[in-house]
Amino acid sequence: MPYFQEFTLETEPSDTVLDALIRIRESVDESLTLRCSCRGAICGSCGMRINGHAALACKTKLVSLESSDALVQVEPMNNMPVIKDLVTDMGGFWDKIRHVQPWLQPTGPTPDAEYLASPESMNHLTGVMGCIMCGACVSDCAALEVDHQFLGPAALAKSYRFVADPRDGASASRLLDLNKPNGMWDCTRCMECIEVCPKGVGAMDRIMTLRAKGIGQGVPSTCGSRHAEVFADLIEQKGRLDEPMLAMRTFGLGNIGHILSFLPMTLRALVRGKLPKSGPLHRAIPGIDRIRRLFRYMRNST
Repeated sequence: MPYFQEFTLETEPSDTVLDALIRIRESVDESLTLRCSCRGAICGSCGMRINGHAALACKTKLVSLESSDALVQVEPMNNMPVIKDLVTDMGGFWDKIRHVQPWLQPTGPTPDAEYLASPESMNHLTGVMGCIMCGACVSDCAALEVDHQFLGPAALAKSYRFVADPRDGASASRLLDLNKPNGMWDCTRCMECIEVCPKGVGAMDRIMTLRAKGIGQGVPSTCGSRHAEVFADLIEQKGRLDEPMLAMRTFGLGNIGHILSFLPMTLRALVRGKLPKSGPLHRAIPGIDRIRRLFRYMRNST
């Protein structure tokens, strides 16, 4: 059974969470198990949950965490099986990274020396290439808590790195694969991956770009892509979100059974006063012409 164990330790102002854990292992409890290597926020080995959020223990100063009682709670990373103490099994993490085929797949004749790309075409990849595979984004991913088959933010950000690389010739097939269930449309945009990433990779932003690229290249329609398109269309037409129409157009009238499955939830929302006061029929808001001009401007500028 999982349990918490409390240690009392005197620390220095310069100490990190990792410094404290190592001191506990060396002087208090030699059975304490954790991963660490570089101590410089480079290797990503010491990822764990600190006060409820994923972080690198070597990068997290204790003084930045101290509350009134100076209690710091450290746990193993979430969404991964625990091996012992603060060590998790990252086998599933690496399986998903391998699934997106994280290597260049160029087309055409092999060059004599190397594949060349201009700095301008590669600069936008600098951020995502800074990923150190620590798993912090996966640990705090809300979608993975519900569906462990979801590829997750790390694998999708890694996929973006190759889809957006001008030297890669497999972008179309990559996007088709990511368009399947458990792929790029399963992200719920909770932004936790952005909040906890120690390197500023911005996984959710990369996922949103993958979606846009997929729609731009005409990947087959899915509930995810229809949801995005219908959402934008309703805002353009009415200036507000029309939830009943969003559900019907996303799933399609041919899937009426799935739409009716939302009826119990709708009735509970009605009883609790959580349905829009305007009722099920949403009219366009005043000043809708200004919103429509914004949409026309964005279309003409792309």
